[in-house]
Amino acid sequence: MNQSIGSVERMSVKETFAAVNNLKRQLEENFLQLGELLSLIKRQKLYAKKGYATFKECAENEFKLSSAMANKLCSVYDLYIDNLDLDEQTAQEIGFDRLNLVKPYVAKADTITQDEWLEKAEQMPLGELKEHIKQLKDKEKETDKTLKDVLVDQYLERMCAEFNCSRQELNFKLALYFQDADLDAVKKEIKIRQRRFEAETQTAKEEN
Repeated sequence: MNQSIGSVERMSVKETFAAVNNLKRQLEENFLQLGELLSLIKRQKLYAKKGYATFKECAENEFKLSSAMANKLCSVYDLYIDNLDLDEQTAQEIGFDRLNLVKPYVAKADTITQDEWLEKAEQMPLGELKEHIKQLKDKEKETDKTLKDVLVDQYLERMCAEFNCSRQELNFKLALYFQDADLDAVKKEIKIRQRRFEAETQTAKEEN
């Protein structure tokens, strides 16, 4: 930690707020110090002593930081330094952007996997790391898809092809179609088809 700050726990409220405003001018170089100070302000509700009702209000008005950025700075410090006891020099070398990118995966991983993620964050170029995480998210979305999701996707794809239109335009066409439809009859038919779909889905699960 930057020695000019000293122990943040012993700083006055005025000194703490002044330090944040000073450090945020070079955010990338000072993200660990900023995270520690902002985490202290949030945890001990020091913002109330400056007349703010919430940490969000304080971050946006006192420090001209979006609440999203302020919370990212807090969570990066809390996870890597406070919880995982990562060496501050290592964290500084990896950098805020990379640490923030891998944070969701590091937070829920075991110790070995955490080390693997930190190694990726340290060694992979930022663009390559972003692409790697994007591919993981896309894969997770595919894995999380239910049979209902698959049916909806297939239906929308088929209807868009049939009408040669975008999904937004398809919504408009469906709105026109159902505008004067007998909705009670439609609901009855949907219930019948839904029961059939659920029965077929359950049978398929039992067979597998």
